[in-house]
Amino acid sequence: MAFRVVGALILTASIAVAACGGSSPESTAAPGGGKVFFSEPKNGATVKSPVHIVFASDMFTIAAVPPGEIKPEAVRANTGHFHLGVDTDCLAAGSVIPKANPWVHFGMGNNSIDMQLTPGPHKLVVQAGDDRHATMTGLCEVINVTVTE
Repeated sequence: MAFRVVGALILTASIAVAACGGSSPESTAAPGGGKVFFSEPKNGATVKSPVHIVFASDMFTIAAVPPGEIKPEAVRANTGHFHLGVDTDCLAAGSVIPKANPWVHFGMGNNSIDMQLTPGPHKLVVQAGDDRHATMTGLCEVINVTVTE
């Protein structure tokens, strides 16, 4: 009888994990409940350039990338840093975030920037990357802003 109960619990947990893992990269919450998001500006805001952009996280640790080469087994769990994408989309989980336009890395653990943007509509993406700059499921948020001048 105990074997059946334990088996049922394992099956239930497996189904729950599979369901969480199937979330799209544009989701704002990771399977463990963590998320990254914009504190400023708000989605739909009309702003002036330079645009003051601030990121935050919940249930996910933001820290500077350790110096040197990071081996896969040394990647810290539930820890990473911010990346800002301009006029792009969230990258799929497991992708390495490019170190070039349209991405800006915040590898020192910082969470803000004053950025010059041209007038008009812009899509802003904040996406967490681990110590090796790989994306994680659900740790991405997209907002839209309009720059007036």
